[in-house]
Amino acid sequence: MAPPLARQHLIDPEVCIRCNTCEAACPRGAITHDRNNYVVRYEDCTGSGDCLPPCPTGAIDSWRQVLKPWTVEEQLGWSALPADQSHGEPLAGDVPADVEALTARATATSGHVPPPWSAAHPYVGLYSPEGPAEATVVGNLRLTSDDSDSDIRHLVLDFGRVAFPVLEGQTVGIIPPGLDAHGRPHNVRLYSVASPRDGERPRHNNLALTVKRVVSDRDGKPAHGVASNYLCDLTRGARVQVTGPYGSSFLMPNHPGARLLMICTGTGAAPMRAMTERRRRRLPLNEGGDILLFFGARSPHELPYHGPLMKLPGALIDVDLAYSRAPGRPKEYVQDRMRARGDDVLRHVLDDDCFVYVCGHKRMEEGVTEALRDLCRARGVDWDARRDVMKREGRFHIETY
Repeated sequence: MAPPLARQHLIDPEVCIRCNTCEAACPRGAITHDRNNYVVRYEDCTGSGDCLPPCPTGAIDSWRQVLKPWTVEEQLGWSALPADQSHGEPLAGDVPADVEALTARATATSGHVPPPWSAAHPYVGLYSPEGPAEATVVGNLRLTSDDSDSDIRHLVLDFGRVAFPVLEGQTVGIIPPGLDAHGRPHNVRLYSVASPRDGERPRHNNLALTVKRVVSDRDGKPAHGVASNYLCDLTRGARVQVTGPYGSSFLMPNHPGARLLMICTGTGAAPMRAMTERRRRRLPLNEGGDILLFFGARSPHELPYHGPLMKLPGALIDVDLAYSRAPGRPKEYVQDRMRARGDDVLRHVLDDDCFVYVCGHKRMEEGVTEALRDLCRARGVDWDARRDVMKREGRFHIETY
């Protein structure tokens, strides 16, 4: 009889930002780390789940079926998760030395969506909380009107001579100064990059972030966002501790003719702005590949980049805006505009050279999914099957929070 498989709790080294929340939250002390990885001791882990909610990226919620548990020493050497083991598969200690082979096996079994086939190679995790990069604030522009309840900022960080290469769709970590209520350093907060790879100012070593000042929680109760308020209050010349970059999936295609379908709300516009600006700067190359953008906010005054967005040429982008609280207008969400443009949406979804990006509030995700499912069903298309194909091909990407 074949020996039984065990379920082992692991941490995804490709997603983990090394913020230490999991180790601090584990009641059994089962999590440890070195300068490379955070890992879980199999013999000490009870699977209580206490470490799952605090993790800002979901890296902690990783599991594998194993014949023989991976040791701490083996996990510390990983750059990607291994595949599930099965009878006849490699045991712990037999992990391939070739990093590409290990990554391919992990991708095939973990559900991780690969990047577009023509995406540029991303650099990931160059700077950790223990060894962050330092950037200088060279711009802090309020994007929303002064009388708006929503304070959204366009923040530009300059890295000077420090190498900090980023791609459209990646994120960076910000370390707020000071200590939390327990006397520990604040955890890293993640923000999507809002500028293209050659910088907010072309050919300069800088990048932009889109930051909303958090003054209440999702239920409307007063809440103070430590990182968001810190960033929104920064003035020119201030120094900021930055980690990352992070992200190897939510990347844009680079081949001519690739179409983009973008759906976002609020500060979820950041990666869309980065990709759109990349395309705008390359318009003279006449590479083709249209962009269809659905963008939602409560009102035009709370929609970041509204002015510049409206000035983009129609040859570059087709913009459809949804406002949920605009005076004198019916309440609409992005999924409502998608249904109204059903033929255009389906034309993109059924195009094998279209890449879909969804970014914004978590509650938006369900509405967008149902809209896509209904639009497909009305035309005899199985959305779930189509989505699975697109994910395997690196053409369907979601980042919600």
